[in-house]
Amino acid sequence: MNQKVTEWIDSHKDELVTDVKKLCSIPSVLADAEGDAPFGPECKKALNTAIDMAAGYGFATKNYDNYVGTADLDPSLPHTLDMLGHTDVVPAGEGWTVTEPFHVIEKDGRLYGRGTSDDKGPLLCALYAMRALKETKTPLTKGVRLIMGSDEETGSIDITKYYAVEKEAPMTFSPDAEFPLINIEKGQFRGTLSKKLTASDKKPALLSLDAGIALNAVPQKAKLVFSGLDFNAEDVKFAIASVEKDCQVSCEIDAETETITIIGESAHASTPELGKNAGLAGVLLCNRLPLAECEQTKLLKEVEILFPYGVTDGSGIGINMKDEESGAVTCTLDLYHVTAEEMSFSFDARTPLCAGEDNCVKVAKDHVEKAGFDWSTPGLVEPHAVSADSPFVKTLLKAYSDVTGLEGKAVAIGGGTYVHDLKNGVAFGAVLPDVDTHMHGADEFMDIDNLVIATKVFAEAIEQLCR
Repeated sequence: MNQKVTEWIDSHKDELVTDVKKLCSIPSVLADAEGDAPFGPECKKALNTAIDMAAGYGFATKNYDNYVGTADLDPSLPHTLDMLGHTDVVPAGEGWTVTEPFHVIEKDGRLYGRGTSDDKGPLLCALYAMRALKETKTPLTKGVRLIMGSDEETGSIDITKYYAVEKEAPMTFSPDAEFPLINIEKGQFRGTLSKKLTASDKKPALLSLDAGIALNAVPQKAKLVFSGLDFNAEDVKFAIASVEKDCQVSCEIDAETETITIIGESAHASTPELGKNAGLAGVLLCNRLPLAECEQTKLLKEVEILFPYGVTDGSGIGINMKDEESGAVTCTLDLYHVTAEEMSFSFDARTPLCAGEDNCVKVAKDHVEKAGFDWSTPGLVEPHAVSADSPFVKTLLKAYSDVTGLEGKAVAIGGGTYVHDLKNGVAFGAVLPDVDTHMHGADEFMDIDNLVIATKVFAEAIEQLCR
């Protein structure tokens, strides 16, 4: 390890924290394009703030039409290593208790706020690693570039634009996940089951059910509106209490407006078992309430069969499978919209290397259509894998172990990162093992010590790969 670099990073911790607070205060959630802001003005602002930070620290920067920004440590050196992060974030969501999502605070050694761990904090760790090497005049013979995108959470159109005009570096890592290193990212399979309904005038009835704010996040809140439901009836009280107990959620009742709001717990779609799915709890509640039978209630019962509460292996739609290298399917129903005239539900599944059109897409379609729903899907996104035995992966893992003293090993995950479509790309940090930062959920945080350690790991990795 480079002692000068380590000392520089320690002495600039407060500056790093200040920059993280500044960048995370910008609500850079996807919005409609406006002028030269392809993902909305806030996404443009966050991207340009990060670019300006890099330029202010003396790096050669470039703005690719407000889609992507880059910072090169030394543009005269051969382009060898890319670090790929993003400045956009998922919607704020509800359920925050420590602070408001875009008012970042420091508490008990942690920074709380949307983007602190996904991915503004880690992106700035990569920038500060470059800055540490630059300001300590550490000699390198190969070039390193920080790529800053602004649409990772909602389609990665930014990176498509970037790689249309720029070549992949021989090596790329993204500080957009967890340490030690992710060399396999499962495939992604999404689908929507929907149905136009014949409205019924029978009561009591469900007027609407809505849940979910993003397809890649377990819904934390569901709102149900009824007509003609007697909230004082014992069978209604029993149904509500049973769902609260069985699903470990809470139900807020407004008898005057005949509304029930269910509060669960969000989680990333790649780890749905960590959440409490408020949308599915809402479906279960409807199925237990004494609602008048109609086409709507019949299909809601089918939803419960296709996506049983607490079951996240895709078995309800027939796609439960696994392999030794990449693990098992995860599947979660995350978007819900039900009225008297229509219903639609969308799921997000993460699929192992063994999944394909025949054993996954066609099987799910068959189950959904047999249940009486219409079916649509964008298809299966292929998984991504880089050999764990490659010199690139081994060098990154050595850097991680040298800095942290922890075991370095390559793992497979269900989440997707920017490197999913890059030939020699892996996800490398920045969250330390066994730390749940509530990524995509309420009270997202990043430990300040984690930020410092990640910066040291990145600096060590750059030096070992590019010296």
